[in-house]
Amino acid sequence: MEIRSESVGLRSEKLGGSSPVIPRKRLQVWFIRVCSSILVWTCLVQLVFITNLTTRFSQIAGPLHVQVAVQPPPPLPPPRNYTSNGFLKVSCNGGLNQMRSAICDMVAVARLLNLTLVVPELDKTSFWADPSDFEDIFDVRHFIDSLRDEVRIVRRLPKRISKKYRHGVLEMPPVSWSNENYYLQQILPLFNKSKVLHFNRTDARLANNMIPLELQKLRCRVNFQALKFTPQIESLGHKLVHILHQRGPFMALHLRYEMDMLAFSGCTHGCKQEEAEELKRLRYAYPWWREKEINSVERRSQGLCPLTPEEAALVLQALGIDKETQIYVAAGEIYGSERRLAALRAAFPRIVRKETLLDPLELQQFQNHSSQMAALDFMVSVASNTFVPTYDGNMAKVVEGHRRYLGFKKTILLDRRKLVELLNLHQNGTLPWNEFTVAVREAHEKRMGQPIRRRVIPDKPKEEDYFYSNPQECLCEANNCDDLLGRGNSNSSSVP
Repeated sequence: MEIRSESVGLRSEKLGGSSPVIPRKRLQVWFIRVCSSILVWTCLVQLVFITNLTTRFSQIAGPLHVQVAVQPPPPLPPPRNYTSNGFLKVSCNGGLNQMRSAICDMVAVARLLNLTLVVPELDKTSFWADPSDFEDIFDVRHFIDSLRDEVRIVRRLPKRISKKYRHGVLEMPPVSWSNENYYLQQILPLFNKSKVLHFNRTDARLANNMIPLELQKLRCRVNFQALKFTPQIESLGHKLVHILHQRGPFMALHLRYEMDMLAFSGCTHGCKQEEAEELKRLRYAYPWWREKEINSVERRSQGLCPLTPEEAALVLQALGIDKETQIYVAAGEIYGSERRLAALRAAFPRIVRKETLLDPLELQQFQNHSSQMAALDFMVSVASNTFVPTYDGNMAKVVEGHRRYLGFKKTILLDRRKLVELLNLHQNGTLPWNEFTVAVREAHEKRMGQPIRRRVIPDKPKEEDYFYSNPQECLCEANNCDDLLGRGNSNSSSVP
């Protein structure tokens, strides 16, 4: 007993004299609680500080009237696992819509041949001399990600590949209107010698018809889903459409009466003599344009010229378009400017353009970039209540196909050969206005963008209907479109 008391006493002295003895475990618990309390209070102080800071910022910035729910991006499709046979570089030629359809074709070719596609280069040397790169017009990240389950796409040729094959890149234009056998039998073997192939022209290099269904559907997927414009273009395009819809229904008139169109087509009807000479000089100034001497009267009679603004005014009136219809002119600078638009404006006073609907500062970033300006017109044309192209160029064809894809929206496809005949008769006094009106309407009853089969002309691909104007394989769920198009609903009309 004495020994225990002495032992206890010694411990008491070490702990501070007469203080009671505190067991080691209780001391540890006490220490943990103190630390936890300090941590909790520190967190509370930080939370109060952040809350006060947020409140103060809200007072400075003002209340948020609109709460935007941030939606997580949709999950990316799983990447397709395949061994690449090589890299395909492409340089697209032409204007925006010619390049757009070419990009769709090149994705399909890369998929067919199991290639890695390098983000396409856009034409900078054409008449428009637009310096825009792919990423200036299209959302390049969306383009790559949305197609990753079909084809591997890279922004640029990897350095190791570029260095290894810098002298061994095979450059060539593929043969126009070629089917998959051409690419499998003649193009694919070329990758045995060089792992990099550069297509320096891409317009109309894939056939319209007799292409496997999965490739046709891929062309549509690229066109309607993967080729999304940049956020800047999308935002301003949607603003244009919103302004127009606020003012009521509207028609988009693709008035292809621009200097380049008239010069290269040789169409000078309605021009002054000095204007015709100016257009001819421009045509000769471009050596890549092979056709120099052109008979304008003959070409117009064949329906190969765009309607003049004056002719467009007469045709729209004959079709019964109301005088108060809001008409958006989707085009660049009209040749002859306001002088040539006078008759059209007199017939339809509510004519507008992007330049009249938007503040100049909003368009400033797109100035001198014809493809970016064309992208705005493209968005408005696709969204319009009615679309009327006065020429069947690439813009007209691609917009027509896009409107079919969106549910066969009304698109008036003008029969220019027939119209030139009727216009000549009316303007020389042979055909009275009421008869002219009846004839124009009868000629276009079945040319309003209704479901119709794509016309196939064996051995004459340039004369048959263009895939992108009527991508019928993508317009119905089943493999055949008989229910939608009808077995006998073929396109037998003459399309100039």
